[in-house]
This record gives sequence, structure tokens and C-alpha cells, in this order.
Amino acid sequence: MVGKDTVVLLHGLSRTKHSMRRLEAALSRRGYTVINVGYRAGRRPIENLSDDLGARLAEIGESPERRVHFVTHSFGGILLRYYLRDRPLPNLGRVVMLSPPNGGSELADLLRKLPLVRRAGGPNRPRLGTDPAGLPARLGPVDFDLGVITGDRSINPLFSWLIPGPDDGFVAVERAKVRGMTDFLVVPRTHTFIMNSRQVIEQTLKFLRDGSFDHSTHA
Repeated sequence: MVGKDTVVLLHGLSRTKHSMRRLEAALSRRGYTVINVGYRAGRRPIENLSDDLGARLAEIGESPERRVHFVTHSFGGILLRYYLRDRPLPNLGRVVMLSPPNGGSELADLLRKLPLVRRAGGPNRPRLGTDPAGLPARLGPVDFDLGVITGDRSINPLFSWLIPGPDDGFVAVERAKVRGMTDFLVVPRTHTFIMNSRQVIEQTLKFLRDGSFDHSTHA
């Protein structure tokens, strides 16, 4: 029952919870209790961010009658995977990830080769590489009900030149995928603003409700 369910929002790197406001409003209108989590990914490593997330989730509780869903953007999806790897939630509902670097990012690979830029990128960005030792690869497959939406439009021609295949300006379409996901959808949106798309919001609401996207329309 939607009225008893909670949706936790996790924004991306270099963003704030304000970037998820439109999603927050749409979810609230549908009857969800929404917790829009802000965190400082540019300063705190993922280990500490995971502990912080755990503290917020403890405030919700683990009532079986109240499912907890998640909607994440970019690094927020990696943070959630990191958390759930060691701390499964008994009342976990469905998860929608928007533009997640589930397979890492070629931009993070490049960042590791540039020491000055690497330091400016904070403690988490350089760890999002595509190699087997990178954080995304070490998280393994997912074992929860997950829908992934990613874009194939870019406003960063230089970044797109560095990324093989279709991309959203930061993450290759193929890199958004992860083993175990339930559904996958590509939309004509960019990485930075995908969460503001009306169509993406509607697809997110549908997955939370039904566990699948609507592939009959192009978002």
C-alpha cells in the first residue's frame, strides 16, 4: 500500500538533495513518505557515507508493513549498493537507479592518472573506475528488485569522446547495467538532469508500483 511506504532519495556526486526536489514532490503527491537524504560525497568516503545512511534508515524502522523503496541518481546508486551489500533491509521494497555507474566510468579511469585532478575530485570519484579492482566491480550483482534508467544524450562532447559507445555525458549506457537488475530503460536525456524529466519521473513511479517500466513509449 503506497500510503504506508517510504521512498528514500539519494542524489549524485557534486550535487545536493535539492537536485531531487522534483522527484520528491511527485512521489509525495502519489502518497509516499519521502526522505530526501543529503550527504557530502565530495568530502566523506563511501564507508562513512554508508554509516550515515544507516543512521538515517534506523530512524525509519523495519516494520514489515512499511516497505522502504529507493530512488538514486549516479553515485547514489553505488552508495546504496555498498550499503546493502553488508546490511540488507528486511523491509526493502523496489529500487530505481538513474544514470548509475554500475560498471564504473571511463572518466574515473582518467582521473586516477591525473594526480592534481584526482585530489580535487574528492575521496570517491577516483574509486569509480571500470577495472576489476574498482569499487563498482567489487560490489557484485544485485539481489533486489532493481530498475535502471539511463540516458543516451550528452552535453559534454569531450567526455563523450572518451567514453565508448552511447553515453549520457558521464556514463556509458552499457556501464549503467548490473547483473541481477530487473528492468532497464534508455531515454534521450543527459546525466546531469535526467531526474528532472517528466517522463523519467513517470517511469520511476511505474516501477515502484508495478516492478517494471513501460517500454511501449519512448521516454
